[in-house]
This record gives sequence, structure tokens and C-alpha cells, in this order.
Amino acid sequence: MASLYLREDLADVEVGGRLSLTGAEAKHAATVNRTRPGESVLIGNGRGLVASGEVLVSTNTELTIDVESVSRVPRPTPAITLVQALAKGDRDELAIQAATELGVDAVVPWSASRSVSRWEGAKVVKGRERWATIVREAAKQSIRAWTPEVGELSTTKQIAALAAGARVLVLEPDAEAPLTGIAPDGRDLVLVVGPEGGIAPQELDAFRAAGAELVRLGETVLRTSTAGPAALAVLNAALGRW
Repeated sequence: MASLYLREDLADVEVGGRLSLTGAEAKHAATVNRTRPGESVLIGNGRGLVASGEVLVSTNTELTIDVESVSRVPRPTPAITLVQALAKGDRDELAIQAATELGVDAVVPWSASRSVSRWEGAKVVKGRERWATIVREAAKQSIRAWTPEVGELSTTKQIAALAAGARVLVLEPDAEAPLTGIAPDGRDLVLVVGPEGGIAPQELDAFRAAGAELVRLGETVLRTSTAGPAALAVLNAALGRW
């Protein structure tokens, strides 16, 4: 399958025209992927527009293709957002990487009360930028027309408020309702995944009070790095994405 490269400022392109990349993307194509003239690649803007064509120029500073086809992929509906609690090590990063590959439409970092990892001060901006890079690269690797959005670091109160406009599903091992029993109703979906040690009782109460639904994945307890991706697989099947 052809590699996908991103050019976020791409607004429009026509078949028969030429399209170029410069900077880091061009260098990556030439030095890492070893893209050569005559090969076919994809160039997209991360917002549904994807052009494909034969490579005419591939150097450390420029990648140019002869545009052979153009597709405009609509944003998936209903949308699925993963609210991922900050976790120690790289477990939260593993979660959003896999979630992107599995088709999540947005990710939101959550500062849960039991989160060992904390984004404070300059870490707030750096952490979000790091997540955006992970999501961007995962979207390219999985050949996605839409790059998931990375939301602002959020509190429990802010996450609970999402239930006013979306169906919020909180993953909780002790919940009675299985996620597999959830029937999509057309509303956007928000999956909430807690940190190591789980979601605190007062947070669960806040989610319930806001109208969120507590659901479980199965009889086993998954790590915070795998719970979200596993839930996404279930929802992809329920929504007919798979």
C-alpha cells in the first residue's frame, strides 16, 4: 500500500496538477521511507482530502507528485472520542496510538484523581504537543484521511459535562451493563478510560449524575493502555465501521 504524507495547509488539488511537499515530510519520504520517482504515494491534509499520484521528484527537500486521483472523505458519524486518563510511563501514549490506528476521531487527556502522571506548568503544552505528534504519525501509518483532534487537558468536571451533548460511556470493570449490549442511537460517543488503580468512586458518582453510562468490557481487567482500543473495536463493529 502507498505511503501517506501530510500537508495540513492543503486546501484543494485537481487531477492532472502537481503537488509538492517540503521540509520534514519530504525528508522523511526520501531518507526513511526511501521513496523514489516512479512510485505511487498519497498526500492528504488530515481533514478528508487525499490526493494520489506518481512521484516525480524525491529529495531531502522536496517530494512532488503528478496527481492522478483526488478523494474527499467525509468525517465519520457518529464520532467517537477517547477520554484517556494520564498514566505513568508511556501507557497513555500507547493507548492513543492504538486508538488512532483503530479509527478514533478525537482524544482528550484527562487529569483523573488517581493519575500518577501529572501535566503541570509547561508540561501541559508539551504533553499535548507530544500526543498530537503521536496521533499524527499513527494516522499516517494507518492511512487515515482524517487525523484525530487532540483536546485540551480536562478535569473530571469537564469530562462529565460532555454528557450534555454526547453519549458518554465510562469503562468500569464492576459495571453491570456490558459494552457489547450498547445499541448506537445516533449520538456521538465518548469513551472514558481511567488510570492505573481505576476511576475513583467520587468520579464515578459525578459521571453518573451527569448522565453517563458505566459499562464493562468483559470479565478481565485490562490495562489503561489496552482498555480504550479494545472498546473501540467493539464500537467499530456495532457502528458498522468494520
